[in-house]
Amino acid sequence: MTDAHDPAAAPQPAPPTPPAAPMFTALDHIGIAVPDLDAAIAFYEAAFGLHVAHRETNPEQGVEEAMLGIGEDAERSHVQLLAPLSTDSPIGKFLADRGPGIQQMAYRVPDLDAACARLRAAGVRLLYDDPRVGTAGSRVNFVHPKSTGGVLVELVEPAADGPLTHR
Repeated sequence: MTDAHDPAAAPQPAPPTPPAAPMFTALDHIGIAVPDLDAAIAFYEAAFGLHVAHRETNPEQGVEEAMLGIGEDAERSHVQLLAPLSTDSPIGKFLADRGPGIQQMAYRVPDLDAACARLRAAGVRLLYDDPRVGTAGSRVNFVHPKSTGGVLVELVEPAADGPLTHR
């Protein structure tokens, strides 16, 4: 028979759950919606001394985009300028609703499928069931802003051999 007043007999609290291992390996880029890509590039070059590291049209995402390298880490950190291909594309709708500005924060992950599975298991809402093709052949998915306090978060798994390998 145990003594209810014996501290050794009292149930012990479960050890705290260790924090999850970090999912992100780096801040990949900050996406900025702009109505005119050439004008935005000219501004960022003249005002901030940034230069285009990569430019492409991504019909699947409905954008023309440019990645501008930042500082000493210009091959790994970027400002992404995003111009809509049409008014009904996600960036076109963003510009119509909010005007130009920060549209998303993008974080680099080593394994997009594992990151998406982990987030879904935690009840986090993703925009796509399956990853999409992103800049320079990367694989991407997005975390819905309702799951992140209003911030659209992009998850980026860089292409192994693309122009922006982020190594």
